[in-house]
This record gives sequence, structure tokens and C-alpha cells, in this order.
Amino acid sequence: MNTKLAVIVLFISSAGWGLTWLPIKYINDMGLDSMHLIFIAFLSGSIVLLPWLIKQRHFWLGSIVLMLAIGLSGGIANAAFQTAIVKGDVIRVMILFYMLPIWSVIGGRIFLHEKIDNLRILAVLMCLIGAGFILDIKNTSWQGISYIDLLALCSGLGLAITNILFRFTQHIPVMSKVAIMFIGCVILIAISMMIFPNDISLPDNSSVFLSVLYGALWLTLISTGTQWGVTQIEAGRSSVIIVTELVVAVISAAILTASSLGIPEIIGGLLVIGAAVIEGVRSDDLDPKLN
Repeated sequence: MNTKLAVIVLFISSAGWGLTWLPIKYINDMGLDSMHLIFIAFLSGSIVLLPWLIKQRHFWLGSIVLMLAIGLSGGIANAAFQTAIVKGDVIRVMILFYMLPIWSVIGGRIFLHEKIDNLRILAVLMCLIGAGFILDIKNTSWQGISYIDLLALCSGLGLAITNILFRFTQHIPVMSKVAIMFIGCVILIAISMMIFPNDISLPDNSSVFLSVLYGALWLTLISTGTQWGVTQIEAGRSSVIIVTELVVAVISAAILTASSLGIPEIIGGLLVIGAAVIEGVRSDDLDPKLN
């Protein structure tokens, strides 16, 4: 196991995820509808990964149900995240997406029978309070929450479920699981476009080609890199490195869009990041053991 290489790959992949808002916002501004953009990107990635899925079929043919579950949860996570990034505020979406400690604790307790210690309770409370600041619930109440906020939350929940499923399927190669995640996203976006059709046509420019490149290269590389890196190093270290995604997104969005962070977003963001760091830096000795 090459730990140093895994750390580098995971760091680069996480930074790549934090910058995904750049290409999708740019392509969307060229006139390509967000649903078309996401569909084309993930279809391109699925085509690139399909040979591995077929070649490695003997690893997953006996686990069809689990693969379908990964496709559904991973598809929801990616489709919700990409849609929220295109249509919503980058910083708000990214911070809400990183409420992962809540979903991970709940999922770990229910499905993996993990004990919840005081440190983990503290992390969950910090996430909940941070979300309250970000959503400005005191002033806007629940009516102030948009469907974009819900998509961001669902994307984090979907990723947490996907990560739990990945733990159950160590015998299945990473490339096959990333491929089924992409295929799941393509199917969900296709269903969404059939249920909510629009008359928007593809623009006569390079936006479609750029979407293909975004999916076939950018998304495929960072998705595979992230999933491979997480499997190579301990969970604590990987959690800290993955926080790079949120930091990169927030800083890049603030700089490139010349937008200012409000006090509630700053406080809420710090609380959510703090919760992620608490979960990330705990040593193996302090990690709650299975029942």
C-alpha cells in the first residue's frame, strides 16, 4: 500500500471536486441547459468506464443488488450535487453538502452498529447548529429553504449511503463501482428530463464538446481518484484531506465571483468544517468500536 501516493491522489481529487463549479457554471453560461450538461457529462464518463465494468463483471455478478444500490445512492448523490451547483450558490451548496458527519453517524449506527461517543455527538451538534446559521432559520424560518438547499442536503446523504455500501463491497473493484455510480446518475437525470421536459435545444457552440470533456476526463478522474484514495488510507486521514474540497470551493468562489461571505455563513461554515475535522483527526484508539 503506497500511503504517500494515496494522500497525494486524494488531495488532488478533493481539490478537483472543490473546483467543479467552475466548468459547469462556465458551460451553463454558454447556453447549455443544466440537465443536458449533467446528462452529457455523466454519459461520457459512463462510456469511458464501461470497459472496466464489463471486464470486471465476475467480481460483481454475484452482488447485483448491492451494485444496484450503489448505482441508486451514488446516482442521487452526483445528480443532486451537480444540479445544486449549477442552479445554486456555490458556497451555500458546498457547506450544506458537507453535513456528512450527521449522515455518516446515523448510517454507521444503523447499518454498521457503530457506537456513538461524546466526541461524535459533539460533531453532530456542531453540524446541526452550523446548518441553522447557514440557512438563517431564525430570520427566514423553514419557508426560507429552497429546493436547491434540499438537493445539497440529499447529495451529502446519498454520498454517505454510498460510502457505507462501499464498505460492504470490498470484493468489487473501485472502477466498477464508480462506473455504476455514473450510470445511475445518467438514468436518474434521463428520468427527470422525461418527467419535466423542456423545449430548450442544444446551443450551436462548443458547450456540448466541453461537457463531454468535463465528464470523460475531469469527473472520471476525480471520482476514481477519490474512491481509490479513500480505500488506501485510514478513514481519519482521508476525512481531513477530503475537507480540502470544501475549502477550495469556498475560497475559489469568493475570489472569482467577488462575493462576500455573510456572518451566518461564516459561522455556520466554520462549525461544519470543525465537525469534519473532529471526525477526521481522531486517532484509531479513540475511534468508536463496533458492538
